[in-house]
Amino acid sequence: MTKDVMTPFDDLSVGSEIPSLARVVTREDVKRYADASGDQNPLHQDDGFARAVGFPGIIAHGMFTMGHLATCITGWLGPHGADALKRLRVQFRAPVFLGDTIVAGGRVKSLHPDTRTAVLDVWVTVERDGTTEYPVRKGEAEVRFGAA
Repeated sequence: MTKDVMTPFDDLSVGSEIPSLARVVTREDVKRYADASGDQNPLHQDDGFARAVGFPGIIAHGMFTMGHLATCITGWLGPHGADALKRLRVQFRAPVFLGDTIVAGGRVKSLHPDTRTAVLDVWVTVERDGTTEYPVRKGEAEVRFGAA
């Protein structure tokens, strides 16, 4: 959810966490993403195919998960958050299954007052059988704030 005002750069400190954002992944989400992206790989569409290659069913696209992370970051930033997000890099480390609740989050890694830029460590987690897995790990985002 996007805030009404932009997060003030001067209110940030190294180690501050951004609010997490949770979402349950549905078949409809994956289908809509496949249609929008043009990625119709059967791994994301066909349960039988996904089971044949070792998964319990279809898996969400990695970029769907990354998009959820971007939504978390831009929502935290507030209005014009999409303009403030300058860079987002991630490593995809684990599949996301239908019914999983993915939780995106991040923490301020460094602040650069001269450019009003913050670098964030970012991630996406999912809980499975009492264990936290990281579909997105070792992610990094760079955000630039407007003039004070």
